[in-house]
Amino acid sequence: MKTAFINDIAHPIKPGETVLSFIRREADASLVPTLCDAPNLDPFGACRVCSVEVALEEGGPVKTMASCHTPVAEGQYIYTSTPAIQKLRKNIIELVLTDHPLDCLTCEVNGNCELQTVAAQVGIRDVRYPEGENHLQKTKDLSHPYMTSDLSKCINCYRCVRACDEVQGEFVLSMAGRGFDSHIVKGMGQSFMESDCVSCGACSQACPTSAISDIFQSKSVQATEHTRTVCTYCGVGCNLDIASTNGEILAITAPYDAEVNQGHTCLKGRFAFKFYNHPERLDSPMIKREGVFEKVSWDEAYSYIAEKFKHYKDTFGPDSLAGISSSRCTNEENYLMQKFYRAVLQTNNIDGCARVCHSPTALGMQRTFGTGAATNSIEDLKYTNCIMVIGANPTDAHPVTGAKLKQFAMKSDNVSIVIDPRRTELARYATHHLALRPGTNVAVLNMMMFYIVKEGLVDADFVERRTEGYSEFIEELLSIDLDKLEAVSGVPREEVRAAAIAYASAANAMSFHGLGVTEHSQGTFTVMQIADLAMLTGNIGRRGVGVNPLRGQNNVQGSADMGVQPHQGAGYLDVTKPEVNQRYNQFYGSELPLHIGYKIPEMFEAALEGKLKSLWIIGEDVVQTDPNTQKVIRALQATELVIVQELFMTETAKYADVILPGASFLEKSGTFTNGERRVQAVRQVVEPIPGSKPDGQIIVEIMNRMGYPQPDYTPDGMLDEISQIVPFFAGIRWDRLGDNGLQWPVSPDGTDTKILHEKDFKRGLGYFEFHSWEESQEIKDHGQDYPYILTTNRELEHYNCGAMTRRTANEQILTSDYLMIHPEDASANRIADGDFVCLESPRGKVDVKARITDEVKPGVLSTTFHFPDIMVNNITSDVHDSEAMCPEYKVVAVKIRKTKGKFKQLLQDK
Repeated sequence: MKTAFINDIAHPIKPGETVLSFIRREADASLVPTLCDAPNLDPFGACRVCSVEVALEEGGPVKTMASCHTPVAEGQYIYTSTPAIQKLRKNIIELVLTDHPLDCLTCEVNGNCELQTVAAQVGIRDVRYPEGENHLQKTKDLSHPYMTSDLSKCINCYRCVRACDEVQGEFVLSMAGRGFDSHIVKGMGQSFMESDCVSCGACSQACPTSAISDIFQSKSVQATEHTRTVCTYCGVGCNLDIASTNGEILAITAPYDAEVNQGHTCLKGRFAFKFYNHPERLDSPMIKREGVFEKVSWDEAYSYIAEKFKHYKDTFGPDSLAGISSSRCTNEENYLMQKFYRAVLQTNNIDGCARVCHSPTALGMQRTFGTGAATNSIEDLKYTNCIMVIGANPTDAHPVTGAKLKQFAMKSDNVSIVIDPRRTELARYATHHLALRPGTNVAVLNMMMFYIVKEGLVDADFVERRTEGYSEFIEELLSIDLDKLEAVSGVPREEVRAAAIAYASAANAMSFHGLGVTEHSQGTFTVMQIADLAMLTGNIGRRGVGVNPLRGQNNVQGSADMGVQPHQGAGYLDVTKPEVNQRYNQFYGSELPLHIGYKIPEMFEAALEGKLKSLWIIGEDVVQTDPNTQKVIRALQATELVIVQELFMTETAKYADVILPGASFLEKSGTFTNGERRVQAVRQVVEPIPGSKPDGQIIVEIMNRMGYPQPDYTPDGMLDEISQIVPFFAGIRWDRLGDNGLQWPVSPDGTDTKILHEKDFKRGLGYFEFHSWEESQEIKDHGQDYPYILTTNRELEHYNCGAMTRRTANEQILTSDYLMIHPEDASANRIADGDFVCLESPRGKVDVKARITDEVKPGVLSTTFHFPDIMVNNITSDVHDSEAMCPEYKVVAVKIRKTKGKFKQLLQDK
């Protein structure tokens, strides 16, 4: 074992360590103060406060070195606090303080100032040098709702610049001027709001003096409690450190030791939490009587619901009842919801909001691999040579992972392929951008696979050993009409060929896909093709490869894992198989049905046909987020009992008969499963607001009111139950999750799994199945009369329907939805930037503000859907994926015109 010495005591060293990391690991971190160093930044060596003396042999000559970027070597003798080093550190800090407000030495207010801490650490009580002028006459930047700067406190350590570059990859901050005139600038000297800042807060977390800070930062030092939990927004699963006092949340930062996000968040995770105690939170159960909601007690609400459930079940049968659970709820709550419908109401009419985003991912990957989840981890970006991102805009929709993908794409020796109709931020850095027409994913991927075969780049050994169906697949693949597919996709074949060769030639290639893959009529087939690509080239079952869906909501993966789907129960067990049915019956002590229940679109159809009498919706605003809004409204109006369990009076809640006030992620405990199968602990920070309850406890109390004994909701108790019925949760226990969770499958002894399919696929052999491209029914039926294709996109500042983010200061950053339109189309329709545009489809009309941009191609439009005053889903269609019934949000046939004057003025006034 190799060793080095810290103050003459031997310690083992590790490959690649710096002297500083070695000292921190093996000795007391306080031995070496730092100023320009930060845990998630590359070594920089600017301030030299971390200097130590190093000798190559015992008693040998010493050399002063900056420990942060000096590699540790075998046999070194490192001295951390010699008189010469102490004198050097003191002198450095005195010089730094000359250009910093000198009240730093006596300041008792700003507990975030590391300079103050280091000054005390090196023993400074006063400064011998004259005060400089660099900190004088600096204007504070108060333009941003979250970020502030007072650059009179800046010590030019570059930490904020490096955080913006190395963590976020945004390059907004830089240093201008020389010598004593050096100073931080934002873009071309603008304020935060005028710059390209994405408000991730990496700079404020990195700043050692609060020269850049966020509005909550000063409050965090007043906190009496710090709670580690998991973000409620997208499926990245960022860890958060919540600072609170007396039941009030003061600030959120990101733990540096979090394996998912390493000290990084987006603006939603770090700042958009004030919705939790917003004045509009629902604070009492309500029953609608004669068209008016009346507040009632929990006991009355439960009695009313239980009586109705029993009546409908006895009179019309169990299938007259249906439930929609939530990917915003914990695993345990989703498990309880499906258990309630199956074991208590005895129906498989349970589905979730994953239906409208990633159901084709689960089904497509199950058919091909046997398991519908990410094969690898985001960490594998360190081991790959090529990334393919298809149908996803991760820098907006999955920002922390998006930043990592962007960092990868910016490195010149890496290969990146983006397949997307829009020129997304990632596409700007991509080696290959295939800007296809919406709805032609299958066409382009078939072309890619055709060229891989033709160029002799198939991994024949992998295909032979580990797959089946290849011969039939290849026969059909090689018969595709390249001329036709090139024409319909709009992508030149040579561009497709180049991307295919790049992917197949890489030593390791990873794919990532999002809703631009799944929300299509051929969504499941596209997922199968992405899996085919991986098998064709042997990019499965090891580090740096695989098929990795980017999950849209925080617990999309977990809700499906827990059985929130009508054809599979908890653990993806087929409800139609007698042996599975018997297992569930025995475990739940009830008789469960053997037939598949309603998917969400089928629930709405059943309601319109008079078959569905009751619908319980948890945490999903189907009126705003599901397609064909007016049809959804008619379905809710046709249902005799609609129960909505929510935080706010959403568009859906307005159509409810009973409203139950649930709890936010900050008010309960449980687990979320992120997009890389990582089950992480969600820990309660504050008590639910008065009048509300955790969603899991509400379900438990209704189960008991219906006569089914279910213990009170606790995360440890629920995980114990889940581990007995979900095979890949066998070893998951609350006390085993720790800070970074476990990636399923987890064996009974607690060993988790980083990489799937290393030796075998869950189904045995990977399955090739060819699918030819077909035009969307939407275009077939309406393309001639409605010549533009509308697709949908998310923006960084808001989340889904905006119910949470619109109740935070995020609304000050992005104030409304907008329509992206190419300059040619804008000119042809006499539309100027900022004009309101009437979008018309066969279902209706909406008006939305235009943003003229060449990020979309002529003939293609793209709009966001975060604000209920626009209600974009009034014009989306009923077309859905042919296999999983995921709605086709990404292809809508529309025509456009400039909104007429009077109505335009009404919109502007609004």
